[in-house]
Amino acid sequence: MRRISWVLAMVLCVTVVLAGCGGKKDAASVVKDLNNVVDKLQSKDGSYKGKGNMTLYTGEKPQQYDVEVWYQNPSFYRISLKNAQKNITQVVLRNDDGVFVLTPSLNKSFRFQSDWPENQGQVYLFQTLARGILTDNTRQFVDDKESYVFDVAANYHSQSLVRQKIWLNKDSYAPKQVQVSDSEANVVVEVKFNEFEFNAKFEKDSFDMQRNMTAMGDSLGTITEVDESGNAIEPVLSEGTQPEPVKKELGSFGVIEPNYIPEGVVKNGITQIANSKDHAVVLRYDGTYQYTVMEARPLDRAVSIAPGEVIDLGFTVGLLTGDEQKTLTWMDDGIEFRITSANLPDIEMRKIAESLSEQTGK
Repeated sequence: MRRISWVLAMVLCVTVVLAGCGGKKDAASVVKDLNNVVDKLQSKDGSYKGKGNMTLYTGEKPQQYDVEVWYQNPSFYRISLKNAQKNITQVVLRNDDGVFVLTPSLNKSFRFQSDWPENQGQVYLFQTLARGILTDNTRQFVDDKESYVFDVAANYHSQSLVRQKIWLNKDSYAPKQVQVSDSEANVVVEVKFNEFEFNAKFEKDSFDMQRNMTAMGDSLGTITEVDESGNAIEPVLSEGTQPEPVKKELGSFGVIEPNYIPEGVVKNGITQIANSKDHAVVLRYDGTYQYTVMEARPLDRAVSIAPGEVIDLGFTVGLLTGDEQKTLTWMDDGIEFRITSANLPDIEMRKIAESLSEQTGK
């Protein structure tokens, strides 16, 4: 009798263990389910909204942002990025009228002609994260207690971003955390979501540019066309010295000098544009690469520029235009920046832009 009881006990234990193992999913099952989630987003009512924090480790000290992201099928996006240090919020918006970068508190907007974010990687967009998992056949997978964790190749337009680690909620497959690393396994970008909801409901004008601009109580001015390449200004620049990471006063404009310049490059001068109502200044650099940095405070509340490639700068998005001579244009803290060069690599443009962002708002 005792022997029978012992055997029954062993059978029950094995049954419990097997039952527990039966509920555990492997990578293939999770990938299949994730693909179904992506398919549902492409349906008529596909949508989501999420909230979290993003930290950029690309500069001398970490830059922290509050992130809010909205998506509604087929191609409406709203991303709010609030810089915790500067208390400045920028909104990246896509609707039927185009792609906008809005700074509501300063009543300024920037309109791009672009198909962003199609085929553009943004670490805070669910589609980008899901695509990174689904397309990497060498993906690494771990089933931990509360999340499905994938380690996959980074699919961003930056040579410095190599790998990404993505945590997904086991129940909904919503993103919980993302870490993007460089070639030396250093975390460069980290996003932690504290809220994420599929099948989110939005008001009819949630993605309307006017509504997002008037959130602070101001109205939008008229659209003004500007030169796509930034080559209309060709001042004679005086000799200068190597830049230091400080803001200097030149007339009524606070000049912001990048604290990063490529190796073999020196500053060749700085000039305020004569009779410039928007206090525009130009900094010229020479050496291994030749380029200029233009800074201005546009008087027009809204600016529209020509088609180009939207570049994710982390703290905002910029537009890369031109062919033989390229110009990277973006807005930060109410200032319009333009880097123009015929030989400066895109990755160096990004680094300069990031270092300028660290200086603004001081």
